[in-house]
Amino acid sequence: MDAILEAKSNYDHSIGVRYSCRQATCGSCGMIINGKPKLACFTKISELDSDSVTVEPMNNFPIIRDLAVGFERLIATHKRIKPYIIRDDSEVTSETKEFLQSPEDVEKYIQFAGCIKCGLCNSACPTMATDSSFVGPQALAQAYRYVADNRDKGKDERLKIIDEPHGIWRCHFAGSCSQVCPKGVDPAMGIQLLRGYLLGYRK
Repeated sequence: MDAILEAKSNYDHSIGVRYSCRQATCGSCGMIINGKPKLACFTKISELDSDSVTVEPMNNFPIIRDLAVGFERLIATHKRIKPYIIRDDSEVTSETKEFLQSPEDVEKYIQFAGCIKCGLCNSACPTMATDSSFVGPQALAQAYRYVADNRDKGKDERLKIIDEPHGIWRCHFAGSCSQVCPKGVDPAMGIQLLRGYLLGYRK
């Protein structure tokens, strides 16, 4: 990221790039660096093992300008899987303070709660490149995050949303989404675990 900002400040003020936290937390600076989806702020030139560095906008996203891409599709698919705890209204009263979980309960989904919505997984996904209606690995991983949360009661609703022609079955398990995730979320594993629910192997 420092190299890009150096180029923007001293060589070409018109370079379009999105960034914010500069500590791999906000997910704003995703791009293709030497052919691989990465966060610019989390990528050291010294670790690229190359005499030259090429930066390009992420694949499978509409380009706004230069390295900045549009996130409308990612946001829409994320919202579609209802990324929040679903409970009956009658269960939440003025006396309700919290729904307790054991460490074992939390362990089932905590890895998937680390998603920062950077879009790298969607950029790396070959199905995203060929199916403009595919829900994508980011949304599917987040669907699993809530399905696996024992505080949530929206499992059947979410499984119905993703069990359709452009849903979970369009994933061919290339695994590229998990390879590029900067937070170790492992969307490919989440997708396989979701399939277990749909096939009746998991309850």
